[in-house]
Amino acid sequence: MRQIFTPCRLAGALVASLMLPVAILTYTEHDPLRVALIAILMPLGFYTTFVGLARRSGTMVWWALPFIFLSAFQVVISHLFSGSVIAADMFLNLSTTNSAEAGELLSNIYPSLIVVCIIYLPLLWIATQHLCRGLSLEWCIRRKMILSGVATMSIGVALLLSSGRGEAVRIVRDEVFPVNVIYNMYLAITEARNISHYPQTSSNFRYGASRQSPNTEREVYVMVIGEASRAANWQLYGYHRPTNPRLASRNDIFIFRGITTQSNTTHKSVPMMLSSIHTSQHPELYHRKGVIALFNEAGYSTHFISTQAPQGAMIDHLAAEAQNVVYTAPAAYDEALAEELRQILDEDTSHRIMVVLHTYGSHFSYHHRYPRSQAYFTPDDDVAISPDNKTMIRNAYDNSIRYTDLILDNIISLLDSSATCSAILYCADHGEDLFDGEDERFLHSSPTTTYWQLHVASLAWFSPRYRALYPDKVWAAAANANATATTYSLFHTLADIASITSPYIEERASLVSPYFDHATRRYYLNDHNRAVPLNQEIGIDEQQKALFQVAGVFL
Repeated sequence: MRQIFTPCRLAGALVASLMLPVAILTYTEHDPLRVALIAILMPLGFYTTFVGLARRSGTMVWWALPFIFLSAFQVVISHLFSGSVIAADMFLNLSTTNSAEAGELLSNIYPSLIVVCIIYLPLLWIATQHLCRGLSLEWCIRRKMILSGVATMSIGVALLLSSGRGEAVRIVRDEVFPVNVIYNMYLAITEARNISHYPQTSSNFRYGASRQSPNTEREVYVMVIGEASRAANWQLYGYHRPTNPRLASRNDIFIFRGITTQSNTTHKSVPMMLSSIHTSQHPELYHRKGVIALFNEAGYSTHFISTQAPQGAMIDHLAAEAQNVVYTAPAAYDEALAEELRQILDEDTSHRIMVVLHTYGSHFSYHHRYPRSQAYFTPDDDVAISPDNKTMIRNAYDNSIRYTDLILDNIISLLDSSATCSAILYCADHGEDLFDGEDERFLHSSPTTTYWQLHVASLAWFSPRYRALYPDKVWAAAANANATATTYSLFHTLADIASITSPYIEERASLVSPYFDHATRRYYLNDHNRAVPLNQEIGIDEQQKALFQVAGVFL
C-alpha cells in the first residue's frame, strides 16, 4: 500500500490514464506519421507539465477532473464507435435523448463503463487519500516533469507549425485530443443555442404557399419518418431475409432505391427532412419553418404524431407547428401510430389533411421496438453491445424492420379502405452500423460515416383515386425509382404530391416530378455542419463504394 500511495507513482498513473484515449485514437485514426506524432506529443507534454504544477499530489488529480471525464467518455465512445472521437453530434445526443433511451443504451454498454470505472475511480480515491495524508510531490521531480513536458510539447508544436497555418489549425481542431473534443463541445453548445432561439428566428418566415389543383375531394397525405432503418436490411432492397413480407407482396408501392441521408444523426436528419433547405444551407434551418407550416399555409389540417418522447431538439419545434400534436404513451409500439391515424380520419372532417408520423422504427435497443409476438428471427435477446453478440443483435434489428413492414402495411390498408385521394411517403432518417466490415462499428452518429449509415429505405404509396387524378406524378415516381437523391428531396416531394407551390419548392428535387434532376451532386452534412460531396471526401472505403454500386447507388 505504501508504494501505491507514492506521489510519483500517482503522477505517472494520472498521465498514463489521460493518454489512454490518445493512444486509442492514434491506433484507430490511421493519420500520417507527422500528424500522429503531433497528436501524441502535444497532449503528452501538456499533461506532464500540468501534473508537475501542483505541489500536493492529490490536488493535481482533482484539478485534472475535467480531463478525466473527457478521457473516460472518449474510452466509452471508442468502444462503441471503434475509435471515433467524441463528436459535436454526440454531445447534442446527450441533451436530446430521453431517459428511457439513455437507460437502454447504458444497460448495453456496461463492459466499457466497468473498464473506465476500474481505470479512473481508483485514481480519485487515491488522490483523496493523498489529500487526507498531506502527501506532496518533491520539487525536484516536479521540475523534471515540467521541463520534460515543455520540451515534449515544444517538439509537437514545432511539427505543427511546419504544416502551414491552415493545416495546423485543422490538425489541432480535429486531431489533437482533447482540443478536438472541446471544439466539438463548443459547436454543440452553439447549435443548441440556435435551436432554442428557433421560435424567434423563424417567427416572421412565410412560404407564400398555394395549392394548384382543381380537385375538391377529400385528400389525405401522410409522411412517415423511419428511424435508423438501413436499406441493406430491407428485403425490398435485396436482403436475403424476409424482413418485408407484407410490402413485398404488394404491387402498389414505389420503392426509391437511391436515397441517402443528409446526416447520420436524428437531431439533424429529421429536421432537414422536414425542411426545404439544401444540405449546404444548414444555418438557414433556424430561420425557416418546416413542411407542416407549408401545409398550414396551403389550407390543410395538420397533425404530428410520434411514439418518441419530446427531446428538446429541433424536431420538437417543427412538430409544434402542427395544429394537432400527439406524443403517444411512453413505451408505446409504433402500431399506436396507425390507431392515431384511424382516429384522425374518423374525427377530422377537413377536406385536406396532412399527417406526419414519427416512428421509433429501429432505434436502439432494437429488442424493445416490437412486441414479443413479432419476434420472428430468434434468438433476439437484449444483450451487451459486442461483436460476440452480433447474431442476436442482428436478429433483433431485423425483427424491428419486419415490424416496420407490418406498420406500413397497416397504414396503407387504412388509407386504402378510406377510398380517399391519399398518398404516403416513407423514409428513414439514417441507417445503422451492425458490426459490419473490418472495423465492426456499431450504431450511428459517428463523425466518419459508412455505407450502412448512409443508404436508407424509402418508398411511396398512392391510392387508386390519387393515381386516377394525378397519373403524371405517379408515372414520375416510377421513373425516379432509381434516382440518386438525398433526404433533401422529401420536403419537395411531399409538397409536389399535394400540388402545393411556393418559391421555396424545388421541382427538380421532387421524386414525383418528370423534371427531377438526375445529375445533381449529392452532399452530406458532416459533424461540423459542413456540406461535403458524397464521395471519397467523407472517408468511404473501397469495400463500401462497392456496396453502393451493388445497391445501384452511384457516388
